[in-house]
Amino acid sequence: MRVPLTAVLRSEWTKLRTLRSTWWCTAVYVLVVGSFAWLAAATTRSAPTADSAVGVVLTGFAFGQVVLVVLGVLAVTSEFGGMALSSLVAVPRRTRLLAAKTAVVAAWAAAVTVLLVAGCVLAARTLVAVPGGVSPGDPEVLRAAGLQVAGAVLVTVLAAGLGEVLRSTAGALGLGIALVFVGPPALAIAGGRTAELLSQALPSLRVGEDSFLAVPTTWPVGLAVAGAWAAGAWAAGAVLLERRDV
Repeated sequence: MRVPLTAVLRSEWTKLRTLRSTWWCTAVYVLVVGSFAWLAAATTRSAPTADSAVGVVLTGFAFGQVVLVVLGVLAVTSEFGGMALSSLVAVPRRTRLLAAKTAVVAAWAAAVTVLLVAGCVLAARTLVAVPGGVSPGDPEVLRAAGLQVAGAVLVTVLAAGLGEVLRSTAGALGLGIALVFVGPPALAIAGGRTAELLSQALPSLRVGEDSFLAVPTTWPVGLAVAGAWAAGAWAAGAVLLERRDV
C-alpha cells in the first residue's frame, strides 16, 4: 500500500513539533540571531549603502547556523532511539520518508529564518543611518535576505543528510559544525593557496554577499558549493538508508 506524500509530511511535522529539541533549538536560534542583529545595529551608527547595513546585522546568523546543524541532525537521529522501525513499516519507501523528514525540517528552518531576516532588516532600518534609508524592497537587500534563507535551508539539509549517514548525534553534530563553522575560518587563518582553496570548497555560511570568516567567493559560487555539499550528504544518506537493514 502506497502512503500518500501528504500523509507522510503530516506525520513528519507531528514528529518534529513534538520534539523538545525543536523548540529549544528554535528559541536559541531566535535569541542568538535577534540579539546579535539589534546589538550590531545599535553599535553601527551609519553605513554607506542599505545592503552593507543589512550585512552587518545579519552577522548573528553565522553563529545561529550551529543551532541549525543541531536542529537538522536531531530531526533525523532522534528517531533511531526506537521509532525508526515503526516509521519504516508505515512508509516502506525509505527515500520518500527521508525526503519528507528533510522537507519538513528545512521548511521550518526557512520559515523561522524569514522572520528573523525581517527582524534584522527592521533593526538596520531603525538604528543604522543610511543615505536614502533601508528599504525592504531594495534589490540588494532582497538578495542579502534571500541568500540568508537559502543558506539556512542548505545547512539544515546538510545536517539532516549527515544525521542519516552517521546515525550518531554526536558524530553528525561534530562533523556538521566542523564543515560549516570551524573548518572555513581555520583554513582561512592558516594561509597558503591550498588552505584557501579548501576554505572556499567548504559550505561556509553567506552573510549578505560575503562568506563568514572564510576565504571569500562570489555568492553564486558560495551557494553552489553549499548546495553541492547538502545534496551530496543527503544523497549519501538516502543510499545508505535503502541499503541498511533498519
